[in-house]
Amino acid sequence: MSSARPRSPEPAESAYLGLLARGAPAEEYERPVLRARADGASAEELAMLDRDKMHALRVRAELEGRRRREAELSALFETAHDLAGLRDLDAVLHAIVQRARSLLGSEVAYLTLNDPAAGDTYMRVTDGSVSARFQQLRLGMGEGLGGLVAQTARPYVTENYFDDPRFQHTRDIDSGVRDEGLVAILGVPLMLGSGVIGVLFAADRRARVFERGQIALLGSFAAHAAVAIDTANLLGETRSALAELEAANKIIRDGSAMIERASDVHDRLAELVLRGGGVQDVAAAVGEVLQGTVRFFEAAAVPAEAVDRSREDGHAVLEGDDWVAAVSAGGELFGALVLEGHPSLDSVDQRTLERAAMVTSLLLLARRSAGEAEQRVRGELLDDLLDASDRDPRLLRERAARLHADLDAPNVVLSARVENPVPGSAEQETDERQRLWSAASHLAATRHGLAAARDGGTVLLLPLGSDGSAAETARQVAKQLGNAVSAPVTVGASAPVEAPGSRPGTVAGAYAESRRCLETLRLLGRAGQGAAAEDFGFLGLLLADSRDVGAFVHRTIGAVVDYDERRGTELVRTLDAYFGCGMSPVRTKDALHVHVNTVAQRLERIGRLLGPDWQTPSNTLEIQLALRLHGLASAVDR
Repeated sequence: MSSARPRSPEPAESAYLGLLARGAPAEEYERPVLRARADGASAEELAMLDRDKMHALRVRAELEGRRRREAELSALFETAHDLAGLRDLDAVLHAIVQRARSLLGSEVAYLTLNDPAAGDTYMRVTDGSVSARFQQLRLGMGEGLGGLVAQTARPYVTENYFDDPRFQHTRDIDSGVRDEGLVAILGVPLMLGSGVIGVLFAADRRARVFERGQIALLGSFAAHAAVAIDTANLLGETRSALAELEAANKIIRDGSAMIERASDVHDRLAELVLRGGGVQDVAAAVGEVLQGTVRFFEAAAVPAEAVDRSREDGHAVLEGDDWVAAVSAGGELFGALVLEGHPSLDSVDQRTLERAAMVTSLLLLARRSAGEAEQRVRGELLDDLLDASDRDPRLLRERAARLHADLDAPNVVLSARVENPVPGSAEQETDERQRLWSAASHLAATRHGLAAARDGGTVLLLPLGSDGSAAETARQVAKQLGNAVSAPVTVGASAPVEAPGSRPGTVAGAYAESRRCLETLRLLGRAGQGAAAEDFGFLGLLLADSRDVGAFVHRTIGAVVDYDERRGTELVRTLDAYFGCGMSPVRTKDALHVHVNTVAQRLERIGRLLGPDWQTPSNTLEIQLALRLHGLASAVDR
């Protein structure tokens, strides 16, 4: 009896290939065996099917593992391209610390990282430090200011570290801080998620108050430092994964367009920041990359619910057909970047918009900090000119040159004060003075001058205008400051100060003159206007420090004197006789021994030279005083 011929396993093999092709679950791989057993297959056929099943399952497992590894590699490679420009973690951290020190104007900046194994935090990067002991410090959790920040995940600041009882002082920490000479210290946490990985510090060797904006700026740099550290770690993992999974490069290339777009926007934003671009430049660059319109809006112009959601989770959110990314730092909201009419956005493009919002917040904080620092420097230089007449002129000129102010050119000193017809609270008056100082500082910066808050108002030192008139400069400044603060501003100006850098003491005298002009305007009911001593006629002789009699005479009757000198006429003598005869033409002709028509003709000529209102009471008083002074000067010259 011949044995039965084994059935061909080819149909079962085809079935397993089909299962592999469609990615069937593992339980379906048992069905060909069950079907063969039901059809009465021999033991040999069943054993062959079992082997095929095992081979197919192993292939399936290998494919699943490869797909999983490829997915992981895609995520790692995507992160690497997001930080394509970061290659050296030490260089990145040094750059962050140096930038933080520069923008905060601190003498020292440093960064510590937590050591989970040792349970403490250690010094990682310093800038401006001179003490080797300080650079090797390690702080236990809760010890010192840095240990407290690392433990509580909250920023701490102290004006005087050694007198501050909030911190746990230890011998090692206090010795290191004392060796470095630090007094005022600000520390903010480096956060990754909800965990603290280190602390970023700014410190001075003198007592100092760190403002809210400076704390927010350092917090923003801390966020960048944390991202850089995390990015560097991911980059290392990515490089290792690339070495292990080089065979999967083809799959990675399929998504390269998306990654290149992210790298492109990173490079563009970096270039914009380096060349001093503004908020609108950032929005335009990101809009071009995302192929849409990106705008920056103040917080009030964006739906509050969308902005709040974006601030809460730190990501861009969809509002209708628009994507909204909050622009904030240190708890302060500046506004939002909005990608308009672009509801479909992949994860890489979302991160691009979020990164642009972070760069925008950093730009706004940096601009504010730099602007406030420049305003303080301008105020300090003007204070030195007013209070320290013995300062070295060379050093004063060097400081002025850094601010683009020219102390060798003619300048004018102006005193400005806000006029509030309805007295307000002390808080309101303080706010008005602050707004006036801010407006004056901006005006001084744009006109290459100086400004400082002083005596309940503001004092400015500005280059004299092209017309050479201190009075016209005062009127322009009163108008510009009034528009800026939305309230009347009275401005008194001094006479021009020639080269204040060469004679610093003259600035104080000019300031006193400008204040007298300001108070005179207010007493005359001319609050909200601008004027110099020359605007007050003979009263200006009392207000001005220079007592420039010649200038007063020239302003008042100079046209008549010049006419006599050019034509050889006797208009000045006629004018003097006219006032001496009680402004009577008949008596004047007798005094001069001329015909009355001659007197009339001369007076008509004088009127054309001095103006139609020359015989008003106020003008006649000034003209008679000028005639007396001119006569005295002529007698002295003879």
